[in-house]
This record gives sequence, C-alpha cells and structure tokens, in this order.
Amino acid sequence: MRKIMSEDTLTPTDITLLTLLQQDARTTNQALAEAVNLSPSPCWRKVKKLEEDKVILGYHAALDRRKIGLGVMVFVRVSIDSHSEAQARRFEQEVMELENVVACYSIGGDADFLLQVVSRDLDAYAEFAMSVLRRLPGIKEMQSMFVLKEIKPFQTLPVSSPAAGRH
Repeated sequence: MRKIMSEDTLTPTDITLLTLLQQDARTTNQALAEAVNLSPSPCWRKVKKLEEDKVILGYHAALDRRKIGLGVMVFVRVSIDSHSEAQARRFEQEVMELENVVACYSIGGDADFLLQVVSRDLDAYAEFAMSVLRRLPGIKEMQSMFVLKEIKPFQTLPVSSPAAGRH
C-alpha cells in the first residue's frame, strides 16, 4: 500500500516545487529540476507523486476579472431556514451550478454560508441576487457585502516546512 502524502511528509524539495509551481504553473520540468538540484526524471516523478497524492489539484491560469468584464465582486452571507443536512446539501448542489458564484463556504457564526460572487456591474448583480440567489432553496436571509478594493486577493497558499511552524 502506497503512503499518501500529508503536510508532515512534505520534504524541503516538495515545498520548493510547490512554491515554484504556485508562482508559475508553466515552469518547465527542466527549470524545476535545476531549482531543486535534481535531474529531470526524478523531479518529474516528484511532481507526479504530488499530483497523484492530490497535493497538486490542477493547473490554472489566473485571470484579471475586470479585463474579462467582471467589474463587481460581492461576498454574500446566507442563512438558510433549516439546518437539516438534506436542506444544506440541496442548497450546496444548487450553488454548485451557478457560474457567477466562484466560491462557496459553509461557515460558523450567525450565517450558514459565504458566497463569493462576480458580476459585470451592479445592475447585473442586482438581477442575479433577486432572480437567482433569493430563489435558492431554503434561503432565510442574505446580506451582500461589496468589495470596494482588493487589498490582498488570493494568489497562493503558504507552503512551509512542518518543522518551521505556521504563522
């Protein structure tokens, strides 16, 4: 049985590879190998293992939402009527189908879910909120919080040695 990689089993080489690939997923295997002082074949095998162990979930292009016509970003706090598992699953399934909802989190506190929504403009968001979001199953309350300025948008996850501790 093959051991699945965990946070505690990441080697310094793994950490360097993950850091480099998060910065630029198009980095060639040759460049990665040179950065971690390996020949290309063992480097490729290390990256493949990180993929197989689902440490690397995929490779994506980072887009500027404004340049593709999505000028508005909104975080929407949602409370649902029932806290039954079936009601929550139904809500989650519906949200998964909504293209403008780019992220959804189940949260603790005075709301049940936090949605991250993008839209062309305020009018388009208003239409989406009123005709789509408010009609989702079980919605009791929703509160829209508009992003005025992105101070530190998500780019990469912190990857460090387990021995170094977390900050």
